[in-house]
Amino acid sequence: MTPTTDRAARRIAATDWAALAAELDEQGCATTGPLLTPAECRDLAALYDEPGLFRTTVDMARHRYGSGEYRYFTHDLPAQVAALRAALYPRLLPIAREWAARLGRPAPWPDDLQEWLRRCHEAGQGRSAQILLRYGPGDWNALHRDVFGELVFPLQVVVGLDAYGGDYTGGEFLMVEQRPRAQSRGVATVLAQGHGLVFTTRDRPVRTRRGWSAGGMRHGVSTVRSGRRHALGLVFHDAS
Repeated sequence: MTPTTDRAARRIAATDWAALAAELDEQGCATTGPLLTPAECRDLAALYDEPGLFRTTVDMARHRYGSGEYRYFTHDLPAQVAALRAALYPRLLPIAREWAARLGRPAPWPDDLQEWLRRCHEAGQGRSAQILLRYGPGDWNALHRDVFGELVFPLQVVVGLDAYGGDYTGGEFLMVEQRPRAQSRGVATVLAQGHGLVFTTRDRPVRTRRGWSAGGMRHGVSTVRSGRRHALGLVFHDAS
């Protein structure tokens, strides 16, 4: 185990995962403890200006996704990003399997992340889906889901890389649940610098009088009022 991998594992282990799972059940999203130091956050945010690390850049306004930019990393991930993703997967896996059981869905995710990614590639999902996002004043992200293909891991993580209230204002993370025969419900979360937010990729189990049903959810980002906001997005399936 490398020092970077060891640090990531220790920080992720410090999160109260039972409490996080309970909050995920209720809200569809839940915060972790600190995963990165402020210095590590600044170093990761600075990678945005190194285009050789990325396979593509997306202008959100051009595609009517909102306003701002994000870049997809190549499969040659920075050590910090790879370590966080590898350490988070086994923590999220029991939650994913429990949600699948409640909803009567298959749970195709093996214990090993690399084996799961191999299956994604065999199914034609061979492109990296790890992203670095950059927003400036007036930028925002429309409500959406990061599905990318037939093989989907039901949870993902975003890590805040800048200090709310200092580096930027606005730009809260948004989760909106579309409830059947009722008005939608929204949750807004401020991403603390270096902390993660675990959230559902597309839905969460909702208990009803007839058992469990899937509550469809989308996520986005509110308008940034000032400054610059960076975030690291960790997705546990690859893109087609």
